[in-house]
Amino acid sequence: MYDPLHDSFIGQGEAYPESYWANTSDESSEDDGILTEDKDVEVAIIGAGYTGLSCALQLSRHHNIKPLVLEANQVAWGCSGRNAGFVLPSSGRMAFSQMTAKWGEEVMRGIHAEMQQGVSNIKAFIEEGVDCDVQPAGYLKLAHKPSELTKLIAQAELLKQTFNDQIEILSESDVKQNFMDDCNAYGGIRFTSGFGLHPLKLAKGIHKLARENGSRVHTGTPVISIDNEGKYQVLQTPRAKIRAKKVVIATNGYTPKGFHPLIKNRSLPVLSQIIVTEPLSDKQIEACNFMTSNVVMDTRALKYYYRKLPDNRILFGGRGAISGKSAEDPYYANRLLSVLKLSFPALTTLKIAYAWSGWICMSLDDIPHIYQNEDQTMFYGMGYCGSGVSFSTQMGKRIADKVVGLEVPNIPLYQTPLPKFPLAPLRRVGQWGYFQYGLVKDKWF
Repeated sequence: MYDPLHDSFIGQGEAYPESYWANTSDESSEDDGILTEDKDVEVAIIGAGYTGLSCALQLSRHHNIKPLVLEANQVAWGCSGRNAGFVLPSSGRMAFSQMTAKWGEEVMRGIHAEMQQGVSNIKAFIEEGVDCDVQPAGYLKLAHKPSELTKLIAQAELLKQTFNDQIEILSESDVKQNFMDDCNAYGGIRFTSGFGLHPLKLAKGIHKLARENGSRVHTGTPVISIDNEGKYQVLQTPRAKIRAKKVVIATNGYTPKGFHPLIKNRSLPVLSQIIVTEPLSDKQIEACNFMTSNVVMDTRALKYYYRKLPDNRILFGGRGAISGKSAEDPYYANRLLSVLKLSFPALTTLKIAYAWSGWICMSLDDIPHIYQNEDQTMFYGMGYCGSGVSFSTQMGKRIADKVVGLEVPNIPLYQTPLPKFPLAPLRRVGQWGYFQYGLVKDKWF
């Protein structure tokens, strides 16, 4: 499998992975095909995922700029078409309490408002007609051991006090009686915000809106090199050269090795693994008391997450392999199925129907960032840490604001660069160490 830390070429025109999303996506995805002619453009966007497509839509709809989007493979071929479809008012891995301690309450509230806006963006797309199999609202965060419930209750009380959030505190019996009989759940909290959807259909819907508003999206068109030539950035593709006044890098976890100095050594691509089971029978659903379609995540350092899909399959996800060469090893999918069956013993005969993996983009400081070079000709947005379905659309909008010279909120996400990883060649060693720490923490602490 393609590995961003080892491969400088992401491929050209590669098909979608054999995922549940790719096999159930019936949305039309007409694009502009492979770019074969040289172009001079005002803005070129590299990457047709949520960030790039949202940026393109914002520029074409609100700023009278018709950007050129260049995608190496297919629309949303990367994480935007492979994720679990969890729409949450958050991103990165830093808690709001940590943000307050680091930057103060005003900055924390500014970040919170931006993340809420990300969810509003998704709802606006849906209201505009993007059909992406939206499920009932609700996000369950479950304690994977009794001691974690106390922490969750404290978190809920803080969020209620700070933001007036509507959060239910659930006992172990509440979870098992009213949502699902997860044997590894010891209570939890439930947010009324957050919901599940079909992530690839969402991306294709945004893609359609962007093209309807004048953006051009060329698939099968990888950017091989970027060079500065006076007032232009020159992008070389296999069959054409593009001269752009401004360039947006929106490749996130699928950024090839050595792609551009502006983002070198500033991210860690990490594999996430997802399985989707065969459909549950009515008897199996009753045996598990699986009444909810809310999105679910636990409190482990190495988190598991799941939800019941509209056709009664179970999507279940967690960490995958460390390197791309091990990504297709069936061990990782089978491990997830084993954990699922530990939570729901009635599903002992359940089988995997789909299994796939994909790269998420971790930042050193656990928050996503937008930044640019000194002459304001190169921009990037990345570092969602596995929680970017909604917030990546807001990042796309804010990158567009920066491209046209508008002010953006004065928060660290938009005003500071991604920090470089120290000892960058050893990033995977550090990742392995964190995984070992997580295993110990989740079991004993």
